[in-house]
Amino acid sequence: MTTTQLVTQIKQKKSFLCIGLDVDLNKIPSHLLELDDPIFEFNKAIIDATHHLCVAYKPNTAFYEAYGIKGWQSLEKTITYLNTNYPEIFTIADAKRGDIGNTSTMYAKAFFEDLAFDSVTVAPYMGKDSVEPFLAFKDKHTIMLALTSNEGAFDFQTKKVDKKELYIQVLETSKNWKNSESLMYVVGATKAEYFAEIRKIIPNSFLLVPGVGAQGGNLQDVCKYGLSENIGLLINSSRGIIYASKNKDYALAATQQAKKLQVEMETILNK
Repeated sequence: MTTTQLVTQIKQKKSFLCIGLDVDLNKIPSHLLELDDPIFEFNKAIIDATHHLCVAYKPNTAFYEAYGIKGWQSLEKTITYLNTNYPEIFTIADAKRGDIGNTSTMYAKAFFEDLAFDSVTVAPYMGKDSVEPFLAFKDKHTIMLALTSNEGAFDFQTKKVDKKELYIQVLETSKNWKNSESLMYVVGATKAEYFAEIRKIIPNSFLLVPGVGAQGGNLQDVCKYGLSENIGLLINSSRGIIYASKNKDYALAATQQAKKLQVEMETILNK
């Protein structure tokens, strides 16, 4: 999927919502556990109930890998279902991969070719030759960790090296990598005060923003400093939507929570 297609979808749906499909069998409605593939059945119901309100889905691969081969099969069925029934949806493999040379190429092939995701998250710690293999894939996007929403982000990301924060150096350096126009960046919603500085460096790049909702991030603050000319934001919500109910009405409850965010986003876009 191209960035232009993503922006078109955002404008049509008046939404820049991304829903995280982080499925924990301990948290889904108990009646689903009687089914052959409860993870896929849960995802399918959530997708059918919310696809008109969001523009992206983001399965975190750890929640599938934890269940071994069955979990991986559930992930494969989920992405196939999305690509077959809702091809306009932008798909993100939240895998946080990152290794040198051929290893990164194989990670990229796994997510871009075998599973046919539109994008994958990567960690930039190993530098240029750990990220560029992902960027070599046409019409695919690499979403690089820049400034994350977790407490430990301050351990390294905001430390100054030669009088400049490390995350800023990561952003500036990545702009010079081959096919960097296919880069997107993860910036946590709990770091809203940093968005203005980030936009000075990457004014038009898409930012994947976790942390709204359960983690305490504020949508209004993020949009105030983070919106770009082409919108440039994907706001992720996971637990607040998919676990809105543990009863048989879970899909309806997810719809209601997604709708609240979509309406808020529509108001922001109309301004």
